[in-house]
Amino acid sequence: MKTLIRAKISALGTYVPPRLLTNQDLEKMVDTSDQWITERTGIKQRHIVDKGTATSDLACHAARQALERRGITPNDIESIVVGTVTPDMLFPATACLVQDKLGCKNAWGFDVSAACSGFLYALQTGVQFIQTGAHKRVLVIGADVMSSIIDYTDRATCVIFGDGAGAVIIEPADDGNLAFIDFLHEVDGSGACSLNMPGGGSLNPATCETVEKKMHFVHQDGAAVFKYAVRKMAEVSERLLERNGFKGSDVNVFIPHQANKRIITATADRLELPAERVIINIDRYGNTTAGTIPLAMQTAIDEGRMKKGDLVLLASVGAGFTVGATLLRRAV
Repeated sequence: MKTLIRAKISALGTYVPPRLLTNQDLEKMVDTSDQWITERTGIKQRHIVDKGTATSDLACHAARQALERRGITPNDIESIVVGTVTPDMLFPATACLVQDKLGCKNAWGFDVSAACSGFLYALQTGVQFIQTGAHKRVLVIGADVMSSIIDYTDRATCVIFGDGAGAVIIEPADDGNLAFIDFLHEVDGSGACSLNMPGGGSLNPATCETVEKKMHFVHQDGAAVFKYAVRKMAEVSERLLERNGFKGSDVNVFIPHQANKRIITATADRLELPAERVIINIDRYGNTTAGTIPLAMQTAIDEGRMKKGDLVLLASVGAGFTVGATLLRRAV
């Protein structure tokens, strides 16, 4: 039986647009307040694109930074996997547009739609290409322009989301101990009604009626999503750790999806993780959907909280419902 090749992250790049939308700005747009938003979500500001900026643009900014940090060219990339729920258009895939803009002439690619779990799902797809020996360098991107599908008259959703992107390069690990260890993914389709964008697909194609009913914006049952996320993010993390012989106390760095500060702290408490091991940057970026985990990885590096050899746990819950967790040891 063929031995699997261990895979690692060899480089990370991130990008957020420069324009800020603060809680004070939102106070002028909807019936809300900085105090209300901060207490319930932990968010203080979020980055928002200017009109005409697409998901592929953010993705390329992040990818170029990752390529530069790794010291390789676009032609060295063999496959591109983009996690996003805000593609530039329904087709072609955003991965095709990224491939062209970057000039990755030797790469093929596709998109993964898993909402807030999009980066983790795309990440593990890239890891499988390395582990099977199919490719030696895969570019994995999580990117979303959530402002393109947010109703800024809906105070329940407009305070939550921001725009951003992150990209990693996946390669074979030189040291098998400093590599991806395991992952655990789940879906529960019964939760689809709790968080979705009902318009624009084959069920409800765009019409004057769907536009008038605001069906092309994010719709969310906040209470249902919160309850599910608090339970499942901790549950999937515990199961992944247990089956690999670890406990929460063994985790050096916990990097969760940044949807709500209360969800993150509840998960950390259940895993018995001290605050210094938990990465939270939702105050600066809001929920950038597929962009949150790579952005939080960069925060961990910038703050000196993730070192070579650290046991790192990544976890997410998103629309679908989708659930994911990844365990790795940092290689670089």
